[in-house]
Formats: sequence, structure tokens, C-alpha cells
Amino acid sequence: MKDSVSVLIGGKAGQGIASIETLLTKGFKRAGFYTFSTKEFMSRIRGGSNTTLIRISKRPVNAPVFKVDIFVPLDTDSYYHAQERIGEETFLIAKKGDFECDCTLYDHDLPALAKSIGSPIVSNTIAAALVFGLLGYDVGILKGIVTELYQDEMLEMNLKALDIGTQLAEDNGQCRYCIEPNLSGASANDLFLSGTEGVGFGAIAGGCNFISSYPMSPSTGVLTFLAKQSRRFGICVEQAEDEIAAFQMGLGVWYGGGRAITTTSGGGFALMGEGLSLSGITETPMVVYLAQRPGPATGLPTRTEQGDLELSIYSGHGEFPRIVLAPGDPKECFELTRRAFELADRFQVPVIILSDQYLADSYFHTEQFTIEPKQPVHHIIKTDADYQRYSLSANGISPRGIPGYGEGLVLADSDEHTAEGLITESMSVRNEQNGKRLQKIELISEEAIVPEVEREGDIIVLGWGSTKHIIQEAVERVGDERVTTIHFSWVHPLSESQLALLREGKQIVVVENNATGQFAKLLKQHGISIHAQILKSDGLSFFADELSEKLAFALKEIR
Repeated sequence: MKDSVSVLIGGKAGQGIASIETLLTKGFKRAGFYTFSTKEFMSRIRGGSNTTLIRISKRPVNAPVFKVDIFVPLDTDSYYHAQERIGEETFLIAKKGDFECDCTLYDHDLPALAKSIGSPIVSNTIAAALVFGLLGYDVGILKGIVTELYQDEMLEMNLKALDIGTQLAEDNGQCRYCIEPNLSGASANDLFLSGTEGVGFGAIAGGCNFISSYPMSPSTGVLTFLAKQSRRFGICVEQAEDEIAAFQMGLGVWYGGGRAITTTSGGGFALMGEGLSLSGITETPMVVYLAQRPGPATGLPTRTEQGDLELSIYSGHGEFPRIVLAPGDPKECFELTRRAFELADRFQVPVIILSDQYLADSYFHTEQFTIEPKQPVHHIIKTDADYQRYSLSANGISPRGIPGYGEGLVLADSDEHTAEGLITESMSVRNEQNGKRLQKIELISEEAIVPEVEREGDIIVLGWGSTKHIIQEAVERVGDERVTTIHFSWVHPLSESQLALLREGKQIVVVENNATGQFAKLLKQHGISIHAQILKSDGLSFFADELSEKLAFALKEIR
């Protein structure tokens, strides 16, 4: 008996991998399990070799593993694509003779069985029922889900497919990987959310009423999510002609008193650099969702990496404040996106939410959390006739008016400007206005979120953004009592309140999904000593079992 099981489904785009994922994840959740799923796929509409990993457990589990317990390859290529993930303990569900491995083979020709009831397309449903049955669970749960998803002929065909899969499971007898759900733990009311959905819900809660984006994977999911919710929540949706236009439209909305977001990935964000500077000098709020993928250039457009931290911090010419947030799971995606709108509005700066393909497209078991029922606070004043948009203030924040709300004229310009908003080349005014803008950095730093700390020890294993749960499980697997884990979700600007624990003389291991250790470099700029780094930049996220081995090796070197 195990406390968790990993199931890998492989096949071409168009073979119905997403349908199996939907059936199994919904089914496992309804059966009372903690469930997690993630996917990796090639950059093509049809074909290629793609996989979806599903983990179920009787305890919370929110990280991928490399080695799998059950593997269902829907075609030959997917088997060889994932061959390294198969071990002696793996159960392989495939036609005998198609593959050779040291694993346990369940000899079934799923496409032929599906064709016998009308269409090879339902081989994925047979596979789902077989996996569900092999693990010892009532396939009646899947029948209920199929009834919700399909109608007419497709419903009848999928129900027949479930019956075939159920019979195959019974014929194969008891599975060594049967586990019992923890009915006192996982609740039917718990959420099963992706990072994309977390950001989308957070934008709605933050008062977003406009989104303008040029589609770019892996950020497009937030655009389509908000488009689906647009009528219900009064959100104007614009698919822009390019990323430059998308950003500038968002600035115009904020200038007029609305709340906008734009979504993009690294290449699109590079095009937004000039707009980011325009936001900086005009002190116009803006929120950007930057879902990272490997570069440079087009790079690996459907893979994952934490390679754009420095881009987000240093993009845009000139010096001006900005905030960069990096959530680690859907709950943080919700909370930080909601907060991003408030921070942008209050400090009149651009706020960048850093995600990546892994976080965006993975589904996490999330305990139902309380959403504070507060209306978004708008930091907008009603102007008088003598209103000055960029008046000097003690804290660097000028009262923000919007056109048509009051008697004042609201001027904004990309040139350096006077307090009224008029173009100037006065050096003294330049020093005043530039100093006023930079003065906000200290105020913003006071809002910095203190990193999340787990366990107490003399060695710190530190990560940021999407590595959160992977690091936590890897450390748990290693079982070294010397280790403390620290997760940063607010990555710029860093404050002393965030760094204090790192200055206590403890040895620090930084884990990052990039090749150069971008966050480690940032910490070094603040005088933090880094003793070891574990980096990965092959286009995949870390795996908890893989990272635990690397951590164990690194910890042996630390005395």
C-alpha cells in the first residue's frame, strides 16, 4: 500500500489526453483524494508527443514526480518520449509487442477495443476506466462525470467504453497500487484550480474591468478565462493587434479611471518595455501578467522556465519604481493578483505578476479559503480647478485625478514635466519629479510580503514562484532536520524585513528553474551569501523526486 500514486498519460495532440485528465482528476477528487495534475506538450496543434501526469494521495500533494507508477501510452512515440520515467515497478497499459520494458505489462489494444464499439476516439475513456478500476475505485463515479459531459450518441459510446475499461480492470485482478482515500482530510468542497484560474479570479476580485492582450502561450489562458467571465463581471475584452497596443490600451484605461491588465510572455513583454517606461514617468498604474517560457526569442514556446525575473525587474529605460510578484500556487495567484491591482492603484506604478507554463497549466488541490468580502479601493480624487497631477508630496505619491471627475485638467506626458504636467527641460524640476517618483520605492518596500518559512534548521533551501511545493516535498523526502525552507512570492523590491532571516549566518541553497541563478544574483546584490545553487533549464519544471536527490547530494557537502 502506498500513500500516493502517479499516473502518466502520453499521446499525440488530438488523441484525447485532456479528456482522460478531466475524467480522472474529477473522479479522484470525488472519490476523496488529494489530486494534482500537470502537463508538458509540444508546440503543435496536432501530433507530437505530449504527456499529462496525475498524482493522487491520501495527504496533500502538489508537485510532479519523474518516475511514474502507471503509464498509458496512446501511441508508440509517447512511450519512447517518456521511457526514462518508467521503472521496474511501473504498470504499463499497452498492446503486447509494441514496447519492451522491465515493467509490468497489461496487454490491451485500447484502439481496437474502442473501434469495436463504434470509434477509436473513445480509447481514452476505456483507458480512464481501466486506470480507475485498477486502483480499486467505483467506476460509477466516472459514469456520473461522463453523463455530465456528453449527450446523445457520444454519451452512449462513452458509457460503453467505461464498461469495457471496468471489465478489463476486473480481469486483471487486484492492483499493488491500491490506496484508500483520506475521507477525513480532502473535502468535496476543496478547490481544484490551475494557476491560470487563480490569476483570473484574482483579477476579478481586484476590480479588473478591462483586459487587452495579444495571445501568447502560456499566458493566453487568463485572456480566455476573463473573456468567458466578461458579461457576468462587466469586463471589456480586447484582443489587440500586438503587445505594444495591448499595453498602451491598458494604460489608457487606467488613465481614465478603470482597472486593466495585459497578459503576455517574455517575447511580448520585451515589446512592452517602452510602455512600461511610459507608465513609470506618467505615474499611471498598470498590471501585467507575465507567464514565463524558455527563451531567448521563441525558445521553447510551450515549455516552462523562470528565466524572465531580470527582464521584469530591469525592463524599460530610465529609473522608476515597479513591483514584481511571483505566486507559487493558485491560492497565491488569486491573492497576489487581487493585491496587484490595489498596489498599482495606490502607488501609481506598474505591477508585474510572474508565473510560468508549469504553474499556469497545472491543477492543484487547494483547500477552500475565505475571500475577504471587500470592494476594491480606488485611490482617485475629485479634482479642483487648481489641480496639479504631479504635485510634490511628503511620501512621493501625488493625488491622482482622472478626466471628467472634478474641475481640474489632468495632463500626462512622456516627457519630463512640471507639477501641472507640462513639458519641461528644467534641471531643478527634473530632480524634483525624478526624486519624487523614486521616493516611492521606500514606501513600496514597507509593503513587501515576508517570505513563507517552514521548519527550523541551520540550512536554508530557498526558492521563489512556482518552485514552492516542489521544494517543500523534496525537502520532506530528504528528511534532513537541519533544513529550513523559504519561499519568496514578493521578489522586487526586496526589503530588509524579507532578508533578515538570511543574514543570520545560515548556509543557503537556492533552487531556480533557470540556467544562471537570477534570484541568487539578486540576493547577492543585497549582501546575502549563497553557498550552493540547484538550477534546471531544460524546459521542464523540477520534479520532487529528482530535486530530492540533488538536494541530498548538496546537503552532504554542507557540514
